Amino acid sequence: MAELKTPQELGTDGIGKLLIRYAVPAMIAMLASSLYNIVDRAFIGHGVGPMALSGLAVTFPLMNLSAALGSMVGVGSGTMISLKLGQRDHESAQMLLGNSVTLNVLIGVTFGLLSLVFIDPILTLFGATDVTIGYAREYMTIILVGNAFTHLYLGINCILRSAGHPNKAMVATIGTVLLNTFLDYLFIMVFHWGIKGAAIATVISQVLAFIWQCYQLSDKSELIHLRRGTYRLRGDLVRNIVTIGLSPGLMNAAACIVVLLINRGLLKYGSDVAIGAYSIVNSIAFIFVMMVMGFNQAMQPIAGYNYGAGQIHRVLRVLYLTLFFGTLVTTLGFITGEFLTDFCIKIFTDDPELTVIARRGMHLVFLIFPLIGSQMVTGNFFQSIGMPGKSILMSLSRQLLLLIPLLLTLPRFFGMDGVWYSMPVSDALSVILGFSLLIPQVRKLKVIAKNS
Repeated sequence: MAELKTPQELGTDGIGKLLIRYAVPAMIAMLASSLYNIVDRAFIGHGVGPMALSGLAVTFPLMNLSAALGSMVGVGSGTMISLKLGQRDHESAQMLLGNSVTLNVLIGVTFGLLSLVFIDPILTLFGATDVTIGYAREYMTIILVGNAFTHLYLGINCILRSAGHPNKAMVATIGTVLLNTFLDYLFIMVFHWGIKGAAIATVISQVLAFIWQCYQLSDKSELIHLRRGTYRLRGDLVRNIVTIGLSPGLMNAAACIVVLLINRGLLKYGSDVAIGAYSIVNSIAFIFVMMVMGFNQAMQPIAGYNYGAGQIHRVLRVLYLTLFFGTLVTTLGFITGEFLTDFCIKIFTDDPELTVIARRGMHLVFLIFPLIGSQMVTGNFFQSIGMPGKSILMSLSRQLLLLIPLLLTLPRFFGMDGVWYSMPVSDALSVILGFSLLIPQVRKLKVIAKNS
């Protein structure tokens, strides 16, 4: 019988070396994912038009809600697998893989069907008008048909990273992005299928990526692989997955409400074009957010494994390094958003009205961007070491507790600028909350490390 491969390097190799080894493929994958969003929206903006870009922006809340459910399962199961591997509980880690596949199928199909039934009322709620709802409906109908594959593809990528295979997760993401880019060009610019071409390209790319992932996870020499007898849901495992994954799930669910309010605020105090401008600003910010997420994804298996193994000094080391790199990335984001504004906007559009509104939005949204990195790392750290309560509080603080009240208040005094102001103000307040939770926890961990 072949020897099973285990990620024991997580508990023995140097933390800096490990973080870079895991972060590089994760960041490449996240950058590729960000570029996918940019390319997708650039093709739509230039190949279909500004109103199609606004129609795409209307779909963001619904896509965030789908992502909330997907990340709850993917991140929850990935974190639990890391913890179980650190505790040498290999059987539970294997069962978690099978249960996550079943959960993703059930949730993906159910969400897709329900959303299709109520698609027009949902899109109208999220800010669609008579001008944009046709584009939004055409795009989301196709995306929702393939929703289960989206959940499976994203969920299994989380598990690949947690099981010690960041390079395979990177290959899956890059492959998806490259194929999607080619199909975007083919379907939009050559076949002239409009916005539905972008949706078809997305679904085809994710289906093929999922098939490749299944092939990779069929290797029986791997400790974690697809195996019969692991797909029947177990109550204890499902509870663990949902509890740990609730934080990123709630964060994405809150993002759904936030984007809804942003869209409706921009529509009320601006126009359909302003919603398209938010799509551009969000795309640029997303690049740097995803880069920090790449470091967070690298930190998660390292912190989770070592916390499960009781090696607290290694947990603290990876936290400090991730905080440093996360802040560095968001500082680069600030420089880009404030000083390379017009260059970024031209990627998406040459429309004068759209350019003016997007320029104003970028200057305000990126105002205190250097602080966001530490907030993101802090929330992910609590999740990685199995402290969902603090992670959930961190996830919800910026969006539900802070940003939503600001979005309901500031536009009344500052009009459309009030929508943009709400984002940097909530970022600053959430950073303060993050450090108020992190500093006491670090002190406790230092005591444990000293006594161990």
